[in-house]
Amino acid sequence: MLRDFEREILPMARHFGMAQAPWDVLGCGKFQTKEQVAERKKKGQSPRSVFSGDTTANQTQDEIRMNEALAKVVEEHGIKSVTAIALAYVLSKAPNVFPLAGGRKIDHMQDNIQALKIKLTDTQAKHLESVRSFDIGFPGNFIGVDPKVSGKPSSLLAHSSFAICSGSESYRL
Repeated sequence: MLRDFEREILPMARHFGMAQAPWDVLGCGKFQTKEQVAERKKKGQSPRSVFSGDTTANQTQDEIRMNEALAKVVEEHGIKSVTAIALAYVLSKAPNVFPLAGGRKIDHMQDNIQALKIKLTDTQAKHLESVRSFDIGFPGNFIGVDPKVSGKPSSLLAHSSFAICSGSESYRL
């Protein structure tokens, strides 16, 4: 659910060809189907919150919407694991991504392995990203998406009236 990694770290890693090892990519176990959530409630369990220590918390509206979006993509792939889709999404963000995905059960490990076989479409990735707004922040929102990623020129450089100034000389692009 947290995409802060995409602000500066992901663009830098892409630019320099660096590998990445993001953590908390599975939302601390909060990515679950409606059935899994209902089963946990029946057992008196709730999603854990590693950072706040609150083990009685219910899912937030953002988490519910994300789970619904993940469930839609799960159905499109004909599988059962929302965590496999979440992990496949992280793996699709850049080359050389090695997520630190934990697990306490064999099922968790099997879901992690299943994610390696899943290829999300651009539409599916955009659907998952649309659940929660994301502001890339400055300077990314000023410069635009990396042309190496988008295949299109930067919005800043796309304007023919943009000039690069170097000392006393000016160059029009």
